[in-house]
Amino acid sequence: MLELRGVRQQYEGRTVLDLDHLAVTSGAIVAIVGPNGSGKSTLLRIAALLEAPSAGEVWLDGRRAPRTAAARRRVTLVEQRPVLFRGTVRENLEFGLRTRGIGRAEVSTRVDAVAQQFGIGGLLGRARRELSDGEVQRVALARAIVLEPDLLLLDEPVSSADRAAALQLYQTLQDERRRRGMTVCLASHQLEDAYRWADDLRALADGKVVPVTPENLFRVDLPAGAPDVTRHVRVGSVEIAVATERTGPAILAVPPSDIILSRTPVASSARNVFSGRVTRLVRPRPGLVHVTAEVGVELVAAITEEAVRELGLVPGAPVTCAFKASAVRVF
Repeated sequence: MLELRGVRQQYEGRTVLDLDHLAVTSGAIVAIVGPNGSGKSTLLRIAALLEAPSAGEVWLDGRRAPRTAAARRRVTLVEQRPVLFRGTVRENLEFGLRTRGIGRAEVSTRVDAVAQQFGIGGLLGRARRELSDGEVQRVALARAIVLEPDLLLLDEPVSSADRAAALQLYQTLQDERRRRGMTVCLASHQLEDAYRWADDLRALADGKVVPVTPENLFRVDLPAGAPDVTRHVRVGSVEIAVATERTGPAILAVPPSDIILSRTPVASSARNVFSGRVTRLVRPRPGLVHVTAEVGVELVAAITEEAVRELGLVPGAPVTCAFKASAVRVF
């Protein structure tokens, strides 16, 4: 199990990560989601024992993990823009195994196996300069998997991959998890992939875990006004009404379960009513559908499969999203 206990990180006096406690169960695939600047990459670097936090500790399997070479060998981080070593792809895949004193025959066997897993057998003789960004990302992931880490940390692992390569990656992670119980923690902007492949999701906003689902998070600047006045703030091309006394920079979160969908506007006390069209439907589990709509800003609503059928919701269908000002959470 990975645990971050009381972890805080500050850069030049600014707090970028503030976690009371975050745990990832052994053998799980957990997705960390949130807007840019929410602290996802910092969290992964601290969990990888590459960066010392300003306060707090990293624990692995119930023991505090020191920032030593031995501890780091249990954890592998693949960053969003990975750097390959000089030499060929094969030499990159072999490097970590050789530094661990693994024999030549086993090194060759493991490298060939992981190259087949990731479909990069034809790249083994190529140098870095001959690879596309997507190929570099696949090689970096293969280089991490071949080490068989206990904990694999991935920062936007499919940002340079096409759809087929992304599906292959996630299937490989699932296979590795089943084969040897590897724990995976990944940061991703792809919510559909996170729902499909991860066992659990954690949402970050301004360095803190927020008690809401990761959709419908908006960074805003709340205007000043009387304490009892509903504030209106522009998000995308619409204005969202918010019942809050706060002013200044904030994160707005609209729980998907608080958004009411209809085919046409209906009489309601909701202060926020926006019309647009359905862009996609995702089924994270049986009976539940996450409906994404473009209404001047992208909103995600959670409704039942039965409601989807009754409303006739398909990509391209007209839809109205409504939610109360009091439903908007502010962080």
